[in-house]
Parts: sequence; C-alpha cells; structure tokens
Amino acid sequence: MIGYRLVESTNSRDLELVQELAREIWGEHYTPIIGSEQVEYMLRNFQSASAIAEQIRDGYVYYLLLSHGVPGGYLSYVKQPDKEGLQLSKLYVHRDQRGQGLGRHGLELVQEDCLQLGLDLIWLTVNKYNSDSIAWYRHMGFEYAGSQVADIGGGFVMDDYILEKRLPSHGAE
Repeated sequence: MIGYRLVESTNSRDLELVQELAREIWGEHYTPIIGSEQVEYMLRNFQSASAIAEQIRDGYVYYLLLSHGVPGGYLSYVKQPDKEGLQLSKLYVHRDQRGQGLGRHGLELVQEDCLQLGLDLIWLTVNKYNSDSIAWYRHMGFEYAGSQVADIGGGFVMDDYILEKRLPSHGAE
C-alpha cells in the first residue's frame, strides 16, 4: 500500500516511539474497557521501552506502523516454543489512523512472516469487552477458539477471548 511502511523496531528511539504510541492508544481505547488503574499498570509493566526491550530479547518481534512517514501504530508477534503457530501479541493503531488500512497492512506482514517460518496458524487474545477489535479480527478471518483469564499481577487479570486464523500453505489456493 502506497504511503504505508513497517519498520522493525530494534533501537532505543524506536522503542521510545512504541512506548509513546502505547500511552496514547491505550489511554484512549482501553481506559473505558478496563479502567485507568489497569491501563497504567499494563503500560508500566508491559508497554514501557524497557519492558519491550526485554520482550525482544525473549524472541518478540516489534514493528512500527508508519503512514506517510508518521508513526500510526505498532505490532508485535512471537513464536512460543510450547504453542502451535505464531502469537500476534500486539496490533494497535492510533485512532486517527483507524479505518485506513494500516492495521490490515500490519496483519498482512504477520501472515507473510508466519508462512515464511513454516507455520500456518496465527492466534491472539483480545479483551472480551473490546467489541470493535473483536469485530475487526473476525472480519479479517479470525475465529473464536476459546477464552482465558490470566492473572497479570497487581491485582489485575486479563479476561480474554482466544481467536485463531488458519493460513493457506504456500501453493494452496
């Protein structure tokens, strides 16, 4: 797509940009769903530049999503050795960029990388009350595969659906 570019985030400046995007996106999108206390906890513990750097050391891949050179979102995925497929850990698009194809462009990259790794399954977790995101993932071909409640510390839990998308193997139509 013309004007969209994905940049793998590996240096400290990129991680600071991801952290800034997370603060803005999460504050706007997740505060009504999970409350400001849990948003702040999750930003501090999972979306800070240092937490992201640690995730990268643990095998996560991060990309900045750029629209006409401007950071408009970010994504992250990881291959977990004990689970089938590739986990789409994060796909967040700034409200000003939603509905313009940036998220789809990011998901296409994840699908390509998944196939290049010899995998044919992408899975993710999404908050049960995040109806707009659930609808978007369903539109993109993801299907319900279960639910989970995960204790993330600090007295907080993530109450999520698990969604999966099976990809056609290379050569299959």
